[in-house]
Amino acid sequence: MTQNSPLDTIRWNTDGLVPVIAQDHADGCVLMVAWMDREALARTLETGEAVYWSRSRGRLWHKGESSGHVQVVHDVRLDCDRDVILLKVEQKGGIACHTGRRHCFYHQYRDGDWVESEPVLKDPATIYGEAPSHG
Repeated sequence: MTQNSPLDTIRWNTDGLVPVIAQDHADGCVLMVAWMDREALARTLETGEAVYWSRSRGRLWHKGESSGHVQVVHDVRLDCDRDVILLKVEQKGGIACHTGRRHCFYHQYRDGDWVESEPVLKDPATIYGEAPSHG
């Protein structure tokens, strides 16, 4: 009898992906949401740094590969339905969003409209050298 991999217990969607929430391990701020396939999760577990599946690029994406803003993984959790992963991470450089902000959830609904409620910490052009592509 062969032992199943821990990856076999995850409920992958029909595209073979699972949503992932990246949360700051120190203060609990939700930094971003991304996707992983089996290989991305296996590499994340192996290296201790977040690796995602980029749907826009159609390939694996080591977070920080072009920006230097790597996510060091402190804890990996799976929800009760086994279909969402939570990564508790240390965000190197303090910027998780491709817009140069600390996190991706900077649009806030106020007075009937969405407003930008978080400052840009670093101009994306200086981070990437061109307009960034998001995951």
